[in-house]
Amino acid sequence: MALESEGKVYLGNVDVAAKRARDLLLGKIPLDKMVDWATSFSLWPVHLTTSCCSTEFAATFAPRIDGEQFGALPWVGPRQTNLIIIEGTVTKKMACAVRLTWEQMPHPKFAIAMGACALDGGLFYNSYNIVKPWQVLPIDIYIPGCPPRPEGVARAIVELQRKIRSKKIASGWVREGWRPDREPLIPTEDLCGWAVKKV
Repeated sequence: MALESEGKVYLGNVDVAAKRARDLLLGKIPLDKMVDWATSFSLWPVHLTTSCCSTEFAATFAPRIDGEQFGALPWVGPRQTNLIIIEGTVTKKMACAVRLTWEQMPHPKFAIAMGACALDGGLFYNSYNIVKPWQVLPIDIYIPGCPPRPEGVARAIVELQRKIRSKKIASGWVREGWRPDREPLIPTEDLCGWAVKKV
């Protein structure tokens, strides 16, 4: 309650007013749902081409499918993105670039692997230099096909959005600082040789 006398304004106890406002906002607006909704409709996949599936990835964001209508927008810099789409085959040399890109992305971050090569090696299943994406980073959604159609990529984005909202992934990360559902998926093998060796 504000009282005006001689040009002065008295507000009362500001701490009590702030607590009441916070309780009112948290009671009326579910912030968890808002954070998950905002994150699910602002997926920015980093443009990292690893193989031939990138043509289908490009077709997903072309005018016919228009992936932007799903709330996803490809971007070139990993520091401004929160989604990485592994587009097919990953070689041992490329695995380090994929992992480096993943490490530069801000949290909460997500990964989609597309194509038969990303699932089990595809045509190159018995090659000495092929790495499966789940050996490099934790994968949220897999898209089968060789190559997968643009509709499949769009469907994977929609499924990832559904997963973010149903499992409260983004709000859980904001609250706890990590994703417990990711714990069993974190790769243990050091493909790039980045592990610090004690001398």
